[in-house]
Amino acid sequence: MQAGARHERACKQLGLDPRTLQRWRKQDIGEDQRAGPTSPPANRLTAAEQQHVLEIVNSPRFRDLSPKQIVPMLADDGTFLASESTIYRLLRANDQLAHRGRARPATHRRPDELVATAPRRVWSWDITWLPSVVRGKFFFLYTIIDVFSRKIVGQAVHDSESDVHAAVLITAACAAEDVQRDQLVVHSDNGGPMKGATMLATLQSLGVVPSFSRPGVSDDNPYVEALFRTLKYSPEYPSRPFASLDAARAWVDRFVHWYNDRHLHSAIGFVTPAQRHSGLDIRILRDRAVVYAAAKRRNPQRWSRHCRPWARIDTVRLNPRDNRSTEAAA
Repeated sequence: MQAGARHERACKQLGLDPRTLQRWRKQDIGEDQRAGPTSPPANRLTAAEQQHVLEIVNSPRFRDLSPKQIVPMLADDGTFLASESTIYRLLRANDQLAHRGRARPATHRRPDELVATAPRRVWSWDITWLPSVVRGKFFFLYTIIDVFSRKIVGQAVHDSESDVHAAVLITAACAAEDVQRDQLVVHSDNGGPMKGATMLATLQSLGVVPSFSRPGVSDDNPYVEALFRTLKYSPEYPSRPFASLDAARAWVDRFVHWYNDRHLHSAIGFVTPAQRHSGLDIRILRDRAVVYAAAKRRNPQRWSRHCRPWARIDTVRLNPRDNRSTEAAA
C-alpha cells in the first residue's frame, strides 16, 4: 500500500477483510493477528477431486444450472460430489461464478443520488390507494412532495390510475411553483402511470428530468412512502371507507392543509413544510436558538451539555451514495 496499491486489492491478495485491517490499525496492532488453521482441513478436496467437480458442473447437462440445482439432481442419480457451498467456492476461485442459463441476469443499478439544497430542485411522487365502500374498488391518491421542504406541492384523487392524470398533475404543480426548465428532477417508482408515454412526454416538454427507482425495491422512494404512512396513520384518517370520490377528495384536501401548514415535521427541525418551503424556518430556528441560549445563561446549572442547536438542515439526499441513512422522512 505504501507503494501505491489500493487498500481493498491488497487485502484481497492476502485473503484479508479490509475491515479487519482497519480494526487492527485502530487498536495499534502491528502484526497479523489471524489465528487461522495450522493444517489443511481433513475434508478438503484434492486437486484431482476439484478438477473432477469442475468438469461435471461444466458438462453440457449441468452448465446452465446453479449448484443448488446440480446437487439434488446428482443425488437423484445416486452421486455425491460436494456440497453447494463447496461448488460455489470452487467456481468462485476459478472465476466461473457467473450467471448460468440463457436468461439475462438482472442489471438494475441503484438510482443516482439526488441532492436538494433548496425547494423546487427534487420532487418525489407516487400513488396510493384509498378504500371505497364498494369492495374491491379503490380511489387513487396522486401525491407530489418536495424532498427539501417535505411540502405537498401537488395532489389529486381519481378513480383510476393513468399517466394522463399524472401528466395533468405535474403540469399544474410546475405552474403553481413557477418551475423553470432544467431546474427540477422528479423521482418515482416504475409503475405504468410513472413511465407512460404521456407522462414522459409532458416531463420532456416541461424541461423536467425523470428519475426512477429500481424495480421491486421499496426503499428507493422513501420520502413519499413516509408521507403515505403519516396520512394513513393520522388520527383523522377515516375508520370507514370513503363513500364517494368527492368525499375522498375533501378529506385529502383537509389533510394536505394540516400537513403543509400545521404539522411540525421532525426531519426538518420541527417546522411546518410550508415554513421551510418559503424560507421562514431560518428565522424560526434562529429565534429558538436565542431562547435556549438565554435560558442557559439564566440557569446554567440545569444544562449538563450544550444547548440544543436548532440548526437548519441545508442538504437533503435521496438515495445517498455513501450508505448514510436517509434523513427521517416523516
